[in-house]
Amino acid sequence: MKISPIKLIDENGRRIDGRLPHEIRKVKIESGVLKNADGSAYIELGNNKIIVAVYGPREVYPKHQALADRALLRCRYSMAPFSVEERKTPSPTRREIELSKVIREALEPAIFLEEYPRTAIDVFIEVLEADGGTRTASITAASVALADAGIPMRDLVTAIAIGKVEGLLVVDLNGLEDQYGEGDMPIAMMPQLGYVTLFQADGRFTAEELKEAFKLANDAIKKIYEEQKQALKRKYLKVAEIGEI
Repeated sequence: MKISPIKLIDENGRRIDGRLPHEIRKVKIESGVLKNADGSAYIELGNNKIIVAVYGPREVYPKHQALADRALLRCRYSMAPFSVEERKTPSPTRREIELSKVIREALEPAIFLEEYPRTAIDVFIEVLEADGGTRTASITAASVALADAGIPMRDLVTAIAIGKVEGLLVVDLNGLEDQYGEGDMPIAMMPQLGYVTLFQADGRFTAEELKEAFKLANDAIKKIYEEQKQALKRKYLKVAEIGEI
């Protein structure tokens, strides 16, 4: 844990960006933002700006990667060189490769992959601006993009990170809290089914803190889930209006 050069929670219990511990950052989600993709989504979560494109189901290349009983889900998480203060190398980093795997594993349980054997579904995630929580924001946006592509799903997947800052549990870590906090716990769920698809923890949490963290995550995820559904609804209402013209 790095020592923060500034106080992350003030005497009134407010965080560095003015939020209370249980409050998420402002969230904005749009679906169908890319014309040439089968499905797409854009999310702003605080200062995070992430765009996702989905292609498929389509033929697998190279063909030896095809699975006889289900579709192959492939995810590529990438941070643009200008997404962080210090210019990032354009080539994939170990972290990007790891997060690509984590995001894929969080999405897989929600998709009826068995409906499309010997095909591939490709999810491309591009982080345009990063400020803590890009993993969970990417999962949330990718889920909307998959639904926008018309891929059958059991439920949307919604994610949020719970952290520990100066001994307090907080919801939706920003960049400074992520960097200088004492713990980070990304959680993803299928909200309607109550099924957890991702649970990671970096740092030390007591059993009571784990229980409280899941409660905080569940409350935050319900709010983001409504934004996901509204984003999809707005897109299809717009399509319907165009069709009537």
